Amino acid sequence: VQLQASGGGLVKPGESLRLSCTASGLSLKFYRVAWFRQAPGKEREAVSCIGSSDGGTYYADFVQGRFTVSRENSKDTVYLQMNSLTPEDTGTYYCAADSIPLLRTCADNSTQYDYWGQGTLVTVSS
Repeated sequence: VQLQASGGGLVKPGESLRLSCTASGLSLKFYRVAWFRQAPGKEREAVSCIGSSDGGTYYADFVQGRFTVSRENSKDTVYLQMNSLTPEDTGTYYCAADSIPLLRTCADNSTQYDYWGQGTLVTVSS
């Protein structure tokens, strides 16, 4: 199983990005998927999660109202729409998937996820 996160880049404060997570060897629509990020010199932290079959979602307090996680099952892709970006959002963003199918509830603990993508770098700077 391989996950691929993409869509990162360099943007200015206040701008938006949409990250995508796809997988090979796993159909994401059946698994809960989470986004984590790690800023330079900091620990990895949970950003958002979506349960399987468009189950529950989770957002970290620091992204509430700015980020939206969603699925497009026809493309077997999970998105993280990030609006109103700030320099504090800079970091490498990872998507991760559970190996247990059909879990509709979210988890913000990285140990709950078995498959990880390589990360995509988001840089917010003026």
